[in-house]
Amino acid sequence: MAEILVLYYSRHGATAQMAREIGRGIEQVANCTARIRTVAEVSAVCEASEDTIPESGPPYATLEDLQECVGLAVGSPTRFGNMAAAMKYFIDSTSPLWLQGALIGKPAAAFTSTSSLHGGQESTLLTMLLPLLHHGMLYLGLPYSETTLLRTQTGGTPYGPSHLAGQDSNLPLSEDEISLCQAMGKRLAETAMAQLSAGLIRITSA
Repeated sequence: MAEILVLYYSRHGATAQMAREIGRGIEQVANCTARIRTVAEVSAVCEASEDTIPESGPPYATLEDLQECVGLAVGSPTRFGNMAAAMKYFIDSTSPLWLQGALIGKPAAAFTSTSSLHGGQESTLLTMLLPLLHHGMLYLGLPYSETTLLRTQTGGTPYGPSHLAGQDSNLPLSEDEISLCQAMGKRLAETAMAQLSAGLIRITSA
């Protein structure tokens, strides 16, 4: 089975739910499975602040997860139009993989959640794109052949799936948002399998 990493940071649960729906889309593709991982909080006072194993939920991501998987979906809530510090902190630790060229050719996607409809969804997705391009990854968005993009009244962008969480960050994913998350996962898996079949992905061991 080819594995695709679904890597996320979530405070109120919406981004985690999006990750699960993207995982469901990935697993609609034959011989593909989702490896779901999260990242630790960043302390304001010291670097080593979290246990190495989360109290609940998916394990924390490691560089080995990125090496061993054939694609990546990365998700974060918006922080002033940018990804959250916890996700940026993890991505900043991936320089050893950049030196190896370990992620070159692997497809990647991004997803996000905001409290307000115009709270920086697209700018957050675009900022998450930048380090993936530096790694030589192939960034995938959502084409308008996914007609849900044309009618959604909640989240959804051509740059990747998004979610409107509401002022209290407690709105569930809408049917449109779920549809787009699953479509993103499926597209990511199909592209990864094509790259793998063509010998264009190099998977390195830890």
